[in-house]
Amino acid sequence: MIAPFDYFEHRRACKQKQIERSDRIANLPSEYHTPVSSQDRHILDKSVEQLVQDVHNQTIKPIDILRSYGKLAIKAHANTNCLTEVMINPGAEKWIEDVNLKGPLAGIPVSLKDSITVGGFDVSVGYSRNIGKPYTHDGTIVRMLKDAGAIPYVKTNLPISLLSFESTNALWGRTTNPHNASYSPGGSTGGESALLAFGGGRIGIGSDVAGSVRVPAHFSGIYSLRCSTGRWPKMGMNTSMPGQEGVASVFSPMARTLPDLLYFTRSFIGMKPWEYDHSVHPIPWRSDVYERTKELKTLRIGVLESDGVVPPSPACARALRTTTSSLSSAGHTIIPLTPPPLATPANALVLASSLLNTDGCRTFLSFFRTGEWNDPGAAQLAFYASLPRPVKYLHYLWVKYVRRDAYWAELLQEFRERSAYEQWKLVSRREAFRAEWFEWWDREDVDVDVILCPPNATPAIPHGGMKDAVSSCGYTFLWNLLDYTAGVLPVTHVDAKLDALPEGFSVRGMNGVARGAYKHYDAASMEGLPVGVQVVGRRLEEEKVLAVLERVVGCLEESGEKFPLLQIE
Repeated sequence: MIAPFDYFEHRRACKQKQIERSDRIANLPSEYHTPVSSQDRHILDKSVEQLVQDVHNQTIKPIDILRSYGKLAIKAHANTNCLTEVMINPGAEKWIEDVNLKGPLAGIPVSLKDSITVGGFDVSVGYSRNIGKPYTHDGTIVRMLKDAGAIPYVKTNLPISLLSFESTNALWGRTTNPHNASYSPGGSTGGESALLAFGGGRIGIGSDVAGSVRVPAHFSGIYSLRCSTGRWPKMGMNTSMPGQEGVASVFSPMARTLPDLLYFTRSFIGMKPWEYDHSVHPIPWRSDVYERTKELKTLRIGVLESDGVVPPSPACARALRTTTSSLSSAGHTIIPLTPPPLATPANALVLASSLLNTDGCRTFLSFFRTGEWNDPGAAQLAFYASLPRPVKYLHYLWVKYVRRDAYWAELLQEFRERSAYEQWKLVSRREAFRAEWFEWWDREDVDVDVILCPPNATPAIPHGGMKDAVSSCGYTFLWNLLDYTAGVLPVTHVDAKLDALPEGFSVRGMNGVARGAYKHYDAASMEGLPVGVQVVGRRLEEEKVLAVLERVVGCLEESGEKFPLLQIE
């Protein structure tokens, strides 16, 4: 139906899917609606690896694991609105009859970002026009999971457009942070982080184009790994920006605990994903790299305290100091870093933003129906991209010379639709940028094993905060541009006193990106929200980064800084 009459279809579609979800939950077998039992806790307290061993040894049945985690997933949804497609029945209860009981993920429920294709279910990506069109076959990732013995059981919420650190859309509603319902769990894989943090699952799969598995981990207090392109399948999904390859999105694992993240990643790569997906490099799990990194007596840890655009908030700076102090006390070498002068993180934010939206936001906007709600951050991007060039230029002059904000002016000036000729020039600049970092990392005064930095300038943002903080993604976007492997682990929680802004603090003099980020920073309101750090390796160094994540967690625990997960109710 053509606009504006498609508005009524949009409203019907939203109502239909929400009723369908409610009915699927209400009609689940009674076992999913009972309180958590001692048998459930026996299952919930075990790691993924332990559960797989129990299934292999036939001491636990897959159906019992599914019902324990299905029960918690429904509770998580009631608290955070994290689920989209509830695939337990019909779906998982039937698939479990044919599960591979000897597979490396035998009997393990796995949650999926809504954009991943599961046969028999819609892949809405938050757009109402995508409903009522169930896919006939499983996508690549789901086929691999089932072959490994895993059981996909729920799909999770995301932001419409996928360009947000919030997870809200008109079709499924708003997902909240399980630590504080007034705040976002992150995005664009925020439904996953809310579910895993609450305890409604142990492992899940999201995607990351500018921080979309790492920022949710930071906001919600879980663990995630942004894999380099070519290490994880990319086929078998739907997206808001098909064909966008300027900064490639990559599917990657998320987990409630670090042992589960490690086991899941190792098992999944062990399934030889290159035999399922042409885009995956034939690189098996490299145990030698992992073990060598684990056994290395002294790690050289480079520390990047700021991205040069938005100074880290007191809470994020404290998490970084806590981590570096623990590492230093354990005997590791801490090296403050100065990024390559011709390829700074500030340069990266401008270049990556331009590459990601060379279509002027036309593609993700093309899927909207009349009156369909848009994320406030993505709406800001679309509005600016749509302005006539003369108006943009006048605004650029005003920002640069009247407001005296040269960086914000540059970011705005570069954000526009590009021709193929201009796109090729941007790709050329991207490759030159990567070459600068490649040579810089090998310098004698650098030569670090990994880089440690914040995952974001602030902890979780309040709902609607992306209207102001839409461009504050430099701490993660840099590594997408470089295609480096990066993991996030939780370290601490916001403390109202320790993390308060200094007396007399003012955003005056900050650039527009920083002002937007700090507009919503309030340690008193944020108290108790998780705060993480990010560990970055070079391209295709998943084994090394996971090993260093383990070393970091070990050092934190030795110094009395063990991160407490949310207790399962």
